Formats: sequence, C-alpha cells, structure tokens
Amino acid sequence: MQTIIVLLNPGKLKNPDMDLCCCVPERIEEVSQSLIQDNGYNFIDTEAGRPGPLMGICLKTEDAGESWTVIRRLFQSEEFMGNDLSASAQIYISEKDTDDLENCSLVFPE
Repeated sequence: MQTIIVLLNPGKLKNPDMDLCCCVPERIEEVSQSLIQDNGYNFIDTEAGRPGPLMGICLKTEDAGESWTVIRRLFQSEEFMGNDLSASAQIYISEKDTDDLENCSLVFPE
C-alpha cells in the first residue's frame, strides 16, 4: 500500500475540532468506495510562534499518485464541520507504505 497524508493546520481552520480526525477519513473512504482507507492520525510539531501542532490524517491506497485527486475533488465540493479544506489542507503522497511526512511529496495545493 502507498501513503497519502492530509495535513491540517489549526490556524487555518474555522473550527479546528479533533473530530476531523474521524469524520474526514470516514468520508474519504466512503466517497472512494474504500479505494482510500484510514490509517490513523498523528500530530506534527511546528516551529515556535506558529499555530500547532499540525494534524496529519494518514491514509493508505494502492496508487497514491492517482487516488489523491479523489480527496481534492471531495474537499472542493464539501465542507467538514464548517471548514473549507480546499483552502486550508495540504495533501502529500508517497509510494511507500506508512511513510513519514518528510519523505512525501506535496501534491495539493499545486
């Protein structure tokens, strides 16, 4: 499996609710018909003086290079708990299984 990480910055969210860790991957899995699956979440420390920590939603899929566009379209068409993730989320991908953020490539925003 390959890795997709959706990175949320609480400083860019209207409602930085912890429930985003559950509702976002559930909706992605539903819309993708389980092509993209939940693989947990983690918190990523930020530089001093910046809002944080960042919330990393980890997902797994057979082809991250193709699958991430499902997430982009979803974020452009729906809000999550009052948050427009098309304007605030970053999407990273890697061909490796459960890869770390620093090893992933930013694909959104382009």
